[in-house]
Amino acid sequence: MREMRRRSAVSGLGGGELDDLAHQAAHDAMLAVLAKLPRFRGESRFTTWAYQFAALEVTSTIGRHRTSARRLLGWESGDWEQLPDQLGVDPHEHAEYVDMLSAVRRAMNQTLSSRQRSLFAAVVLEGTPPDVLVAQFGTSRNAVYKSVFDARRKIRAFLVANGYLDRAARSACCRRR
Repeated sequence: MREMRRRSAVSGLGGGELDDLAHQAAHDAMLAVLAKLPRFRGESRFTTWAYQFAALEVTSTIGRHRTSARRLLGWESGDWEQLPDQLGVDPHEHAEYVDMLSAVRRAMNQTLSSRQRSLFAAVVLEGTPPDVLVAQFGTSRNAVYKSVFDARRKIRAFLVANGYLDRAARSACCRRR
């Protein structure tokens, strides 16, 4: 509860919701402690070791809650027009961005696998933390990062091939890695 309350100011949680999430995190931490109890080496106090699991579960629980509570944008539907407003684009540039977003949507649909499309939309468009996707897709962090990296590369190549980006912008973008 102390760890959840400490983080509640940042996460915006309170009341019964805070208590419920704290109990969920405590239960998950207890299961993690019991599962890893045979590996406890005694190099620190047991309570210190167990508290680490609680802190990690609080972070994970808040991240999962934030992701599930947030309105997930329907990137397959007509919500693409909302993205320029979220990015703070001036109204006179809106038409150019609508055209670019349409091209990015086509690139996603034509060049990405369904898994890449799902991961790219979750990480880049919705801002889902990679750790949440690791648990959801049953994969590793590196696999999530690699899929998103490959998706960006494919989308960039599509945009260059169709004249939305020039080759100089593409090569400058790739050199920054």
